[in-house]
Amino acid sequence: MRRALWIAAALAALVLPLAAGKSFYLQIVADAYVTAIAVYGLNVILGYAGLLNLGNAAFFGIGAYSVALLETKLAWPFWPALAAGCVASMLMGAFVGVIGARTRGHYFAIFTAAVGVMIYTVFSNWQELTGGNLGIVGIPPPPPIGPLNFADDRARYYLVLATLAFAIAIVTLARRSLVGLTFVAIADNAILARAAGIDVARARLAAFVLSTFLTGLAGGMYAMENGNLGPDASGLDVTFEQLLNLVVGGIGTIAGPLIGTLLLVGLTQTLQSAHEYRFLIFGPLLVVLVIFFPHGIAGAFARLRAPRPPHDVAAPAGTAEAALN
Repeated sequence: MRRALWIAAALAALVLPLAAGKSFYLQIVADAYVTAIAVYGLNVILGYAGLLNLGNAAFFGIGAYSVALLETKLAWPFWPALAAGCVASMLMGAFVGVIGARTRGHYFAIFTAAVGVMIYTVFSNWQELTGGNLGIVGIPPPPPIGPLNFADDRARYYLVLATLAFAIAIVTLARRSLVGLTFVAIADNAILARAAGIDVARARLAAFVLSTFLTGLAGGMYAMENGNLGPDASGLDVTFEQLLNLVVGGIGTIAGPLIGTLLLVGLTQTLQSAHEYRFLIFGPLLVVLVIFFPHGIAGAFARLRAPRPPHDVAAPAGTAEAALN
């Protein structure tokens, strides 16, 4: 059943450009895919390793600005620029992770939020390099590959879709590997994991670097898809939007980041016509989702699919999550 749903979703995504009448709708969906990639990065550090990174959008900005600056100022081709953006995001993630590994709980969240604000301040004020609040315009698309011309909206859509599929494959393999199980063990009980011989600091650093790789990749694709870039893409409010997508979809699940992102983007676009009332509608809808789906939409379906234990036996922790993943 789960595999059939994934196949159906993939087929729908593949035929969408044929059904979409306007490129405007394609760009909205492509931007949602890009956001979902960043949410998958956030899910690695929060859903798997149990650490809240409130500076996630800053690493998104590092990937985006790396691609934009290398292409516009140094005339790099897109693919080397994208690779450099991912590496830059990972290196900054390793630096922040080494320091942040010494903090715990709320202190880690506060520390990463402070890092995010500092990086955003650099992007918005370094006029000579980043263009300040005006940002960077005229970011060229990737060079053509055979018949694929990425100046076309459909070609860029399929490139973003392929990148999203790559990100989902990465997090799925990571979650099911020994490394992913180590992340989850540390999130459940770091003291017990340390007593079992796990290097908790190193595992958390690995999770943070993997998270920032995915987020930097999303940032690079954002710069490519939109063709322009401003500091607002790396603001703290963007992190909270990504976090909201993850909470609604399901923290720690494979499908949750994609489901939550597509749902909230769809709601946002649907309510665009009611400008002055959309927040009055959007807010209660989110409250209802959180009340009736406290484990997210994907988490709720996982719990429905999980086998029911006998009435006198408590269900083991993580049953629903294991059933989904």
